[in-house]
Amino acid sequence: MEKILIVGACGQIGVELTLALRKLYGNNNVVASDIREEHSLLKGTGLYLTLNAMDAEAILQTIRKEKITQIYLLAALLSATGEKDPKRAWDINMQSLLQVLELGVQEKLTKIYWPSSIAVFGHTTPKLNTPQQTIVEPKTVYGISKYAGELWCQYYNQRWGLDVRSLRYPGLISWKSEPGGGTTDYAVEIYHRALQQGKYTSFLDKGTYLPMMYMDDAIRGTIELMEAPAEKIKTRMAYNIGAMSFAPEEIAASIQKHIPEFELDYAPDFRQQIANGWPQCIDDAAARQDWGWKHEFDLEKMTGEMLKNLSKSASNL
Repeated sequence: MEKILIVGACGQIGVELTLALRKLYGNNNVVASDIREEHSLLKGTGLYLTLNAMDAEAILQTIRKEKITQIYLLAALLSATGEKDPKRAWDINMQSLLQVLELGVQEKLTKIYWPSSIAVFGHTTPKLNTPQQTIVEPKTVYGISKYAGELWCQYYNQRWGLDVRSLRYPGLISWKSEPGGGTTDYAVEIYHRALQQGKYTSFLDKGTYLPMMYMDDAIRGTIELMEAPAEKIKTRMAYNIGAMSFAPEEIAASIQKHIPEFELDYAPDFRQQIANGWPQCIDDAAARQDWGWKHEFDLEKMTGEMLKNLSKSASNL
């Protein structure tokens, strides 16, 4: 039986991925860890450890003590947060990965998962149907670190046969956990504000199209990638993965079908420049062909789920 360690389990992806993996493998076979306090949704579902992603010795001791066979490394500083302290973002994003890759070889781990992002793309990348292989010139330290990380993952696979797998996530939208400092966070915040205040000021301008995905799809896609037979994984950098693309006014129109009085205005900030360098929609044909990726949520279905669950969550407080 596989024994999984999740590093960064209390982040936007980590909470839901931990719960999904515990459902699949059993609570005792998925160890959650983070540098911060355990997330409320994880409490009582399995072992939780306070663990710093930069502490290689602590991770090594955890691997040996808990007999870990797989690691999901989710710890990172995201795009908008990273621009406020680029050196720290680079150190955290790169050192944590290199340590885990080294430990993967040393401890003979069966698989490692490390997420990449559409942030690897830049202003010179084709904006529409961005191909799996294309011009990659990121402009943020987050994007630079993610592209460098993809190359390191490929290197460790080719040099040592380490089974590392990765996805280039688009903007991820969830009602269960708060956004973590990314450029696509408006698409999460807007639902909260719609219910709480009936209005929202977007930090991205009208007409800013970006690839997006409902978290349920992202979690399912991650697990499907990791469950796929090794011979089906044709790229050891990161797969493009897509679902939908929309601009702020389109998500507002979707919300207005449920909350007609909802109002949206705009006050673009420094994140607009980051968004301008990213694709508007992604070509994920490789993921669909190689291991059968298929999304389930479009904008309308996602909006219904977000508003229903956030309303239910608020009423339970």
